[in-house]
Amino acid sequence: MLFAVSMTFIDQTIVSIAAPDIVNELGLSASGMQWVVNAYLLSLAAFFALGGRLADLFGPRRVVIVGTLVFVISSVLCGCVPKGDFAQTWMIIFRATQGLGAALLFPAALAVVVAVFPVERRGRALALFFGLSGALTAIGPLLGGWLTSWTWRAIFWVNVPVAVVALVLTMMARVPNRRRDEPLDGVGAVLIAVGMGVSVLGFQQAASWGWDSAATWACIVGGLAVLVVFWRYERGRRHPLVNLAVFRDKAFTVDSLVLFFAMLAFVPVFFFASVYAQVSLSASPNQAALYLLYFFAGFAIASQWGGRMLDKQGARGPMKIGTIVGAVGFALWANKLTDLSMHDQWPYVALAGAGIGFILAPASTDAVNRAIGASYGEVTGITQTVRNYAASVGLAVLGTILTHRTTENVVSTLTSRGVSSDTANGVAKDIAEAVTGNGDARTPTGTGPAASAARDAMSSVRMDFAEANQWVFYGMAIALGIGYLIALRHPGGKGPAVTEGEPRSAPATPASPSEDGHRTSSGRASGPAARPGGTPPTSAA
Repeated sequence: MLFAVSMTFIDQTIVSIAAPDIVNELGLSASGMQWVVNAYLLSLAAFFALGGRLADLFGPRRVVIVGTLVFVISSVLCGCVPKGDFAQTWMIIFRATQGLGAALLFPAALAVVVAVFPVERRGRALALFFGLSGALTAIGPLLGGWLTSWTWRAIFWVNVPVAVVALVLTMMARVPNRRRDEPLDGVGAVLIAVGMGVSVLGFQQAASWGWDSAATWACIVGGLAVLVVFWRYERGRRHPLVNLAVFRDKAFTVDSLVLFFAMLAFVPVFFFASVYAQVSLSASPNQAALYLLYFFAGFAIASQWGGRMLDKQGARGPMKIGTIVGAVGFALWANKLTDLSMHDQWPYVALAGAGIGFILAPASTDAVNRAIGASYGEVTGITQTVRNYAASVGLAVLGTILTHRTTENVVSTLTSRGVSSDTANGVAKDIAEAVTGNGDARTPTGTGPAASAARDAMSSVRMDFAEANQWVFYGMAIALGIGYLIALRHPGGKGPAVTEGEPRSAPATPASPSEDGHRTSSGRASGPAARPGGTPPTSAA
């Protein structure tokens, strides 16, 4: 399963490193490149809940295989994009189908890991899962920098050998394929995909359309309205796409909210830190990747520690530690950004990573344990939807802040050097769009006094960008501070004991229909995730 999900983690960060080369070869606009990045996250957010439910209905092994194939075929097609007017559309379409493959693959893979480990060992197992998969996210920029020196297309083709290994190991491992004989809630699937997709689109495009644009708020409000309709529709369903009863458990709700605020920082930090390193520190793509490895040094150590704490005492402790350590780490990191020295920053980068490491596995695992009556695919689909929605919101809101502050700072620098206000605003907007849209930190080209002043002021612009990033990283610290206040509301404990029918050891072979029916029946009969209205268990037949 780690091989299977490694592709999805690598692709969250690898594209940002190659963005300038992709823009230059294909002639994409900065907004077009942002769409290439966003299409993947948008598709993830829209289809994660569906992926988790399909893992229950058709069995996680089948969904892992289908998701892997969709992902790797889309990767190959992204790498084969032709030059010309259709290039941007091609890239956006197949980045979106990549996201669909990841949305199918990840909840199913995580459900397998959850299912084969008993509750008392699940914390350490998922700490290892998230720790290694997180390390693979860090490899993305490093691998991207190395592959881009050959051709940026290789960042997509590298998924092919990984997918082959994943498929072979999945077949060899005799992965359990428990499934439920229930209908798929097609209307619910459409409603949540539209609601998530449209609202995330509004957040993503806010930087381009503007927060005062009617289109921005039409998407955000309209998408949230569709999600309200989805919530009301699901409450009356016999077999809903998402069993909303899981949120009646206070611990599950706290876990989900803490994950939401942690993910406002976790995924965005890869993009913002990478671009900061290349713009303000004048780092190469490879050096920017090494900068991010400090983050994962702290993340990997803390995730293992947090997993052991979860197994011994529950999730409340590691979540409280993680949110406060992360808030302090991001705040200290933000304070050091204007030093323009990677050497001076690494302790705070590692501290911020440690904070996220303490949170991620314990909160995700505790959510599954608390909702033990629900299916694993369903619950992991919910938590992953929350996580990716937060990542999209974080990228949008923090990206808008960064663009706004960068523009203001650059305008101030250029006007102080004698450039007129109108000209300075135009050049500042171009610079801000270039560095925040695709990480292009090269010296501005062109003729005229404005371009000349911009080239002369590049050293000051690098400081302007660092100061703008301080606002972003302080925002991440605030998000984790809010997460700490929420973690205080966690009821504590290790979650319910293993329910009847819950496997205490890894099954060696796929469960028989009778085992499936027994597990489903026991799960429905107890726990906070029992179906509302006393829905009878599905028969084994």
